[in-house]
Amino acid sequence: MSQTNETIDWNVIEHYIQKVIPEVPQEKMKITKFNEGYSNLTYLLEIGEWQGVLRRPPFGYVPPKAHDMEREYRILKKVNPVYPLAPKPYVYCEDPNIMDRHFYIMEKKEGFVIDKEIPSVYGKSPEVGKEISEAIIHALVRLHRINYKTANLEDIGKPEGYLKRQVHGWIRRYQRAKTEEIKYIESVEKWLIENIPNEPEVSIVHNDFKLNNIMLDGQNPGRVVGVFDWELSTIGDPFTDLGSALVYWGEKSDLDIGLSVVTDKPGFYSRREFLEKYALLSGRDVSNIHYYLTFGFYKIAIILQQLHHRWKIGEAKDERFATLNQSVANLIEMANDARYGILL
Repeated sequence: MSQTNETIDWNVIEHYIQKVIPEVPQEKMKITKFNEGYSNLTYLLEIGEWQGVLRRPPFGYVPPKAHDMEREYRILKKVNPVYPLAPKPYVYCEDPNIMDRHFYIMEKKEGFVIDKEIPSVYGKSPEVGKEISEAIIHALVRLHRINYKTANLEDIGKPEGYLKRQVHGWIRRYQRAKTEEIKYIESVEKWLIENIPNEPEVSIVHNDFKLNNIMLDGQNPGRVVGVFDWELSTIGDPFTDLGSALVYWGEKSDLDIGLSVVTDKPGFYSRREFLEKYALLSGRDVSNIHYYLTFGFYKIAIILQQLHHRWKIGEAKDERFATLNQSVANLIEMANDARYGILL
């Protein structure tokens, strides 16, 4: 092994990159770790004028089938030619002599990923929020317009019965990760099962389409230059993407769900405005959106619940996970509100 539990032997990585990527110069490598979320680890690698981004699973315990870097690499190979906002992948490696976990390296996009605040270079005009909102919606609509068959993406998902599988699958995940009683959750689950809508025309589904997975042009906030984190992508119901995007598109009146947002600042579209613009650009009937918004809140609640459960049983030591049960309870309450149309 080239690494201990929580370290990477960057000298080994440097030599590997210089060997397998022809344009990389024989110089020393500089490594910068991107802000760490709850999922995969991402690093900026710089060797001379060359730049690349390395993605790998987190350290420690990894649930079976989670953090599949090979699948994400294969998806990017197919998506990038038809949707260049997806980064171009360079190389995939699963050799344990290079790194303890499988990883891939992709191109470095130039711009800003917005998380907690708007870059000062964009200025303070409320128009910035509107431009960002428009750019995000256009990028989502553009993704859902891609002919996945022409793009040879049929093998990344099974669209028939997609939504039903998703709903029942996420409910099973909750049962496995349950730590305490949560108000409203049983009635939300029952409603989700009993009201599964007929599925529309299927499309590529990103499955984590949110602002901090998107890069904006360094000078123009109205232009998306990158969409990241394709690990969960599949072929299915595009409204699941829309529902999740709306969940992450926070408003001032939202309960605290432990996620940092900037979309509650002046100028940004409201959830309803986001939805209306998507409907206008896509031409899709969004009359069932309350279902997808409810499911979106539920899914994110279960993602956080799984992290809290791992902390509770000692599999994860990250103390950020200790209080996630509070965010889970608030997300389920918002899911309950969403099914009655309160949040749109």
